[in-house]
Amino acid sequence: MFSAKLRPAGIKAQAAKLVRSLPESASWDDLMYEIYVRQKIDRGLADIKAGRVKTHAAICKKFGLTA
Repeated sequence: MFSAKLRPAGIKAQAAKLVRSLPESASWDDLMYEIYVRQKIDRGLADIKAGRVKTHAAICKKFGLTA
């Protein structure tokens, strides 16, 4: 599991790995998108670890939707 608060060296290594995983034809937008997705995943995992979660039913109820 990844932490939203990594040491700079950890982030640097992970960023290098991400860049290496992109195809040669990748654009700057592709790279920025991958970084954005990674940040969202890391924040979501941190929320789960901290107990900041809602059930599907609770969200449906909040917005008046049927589960």
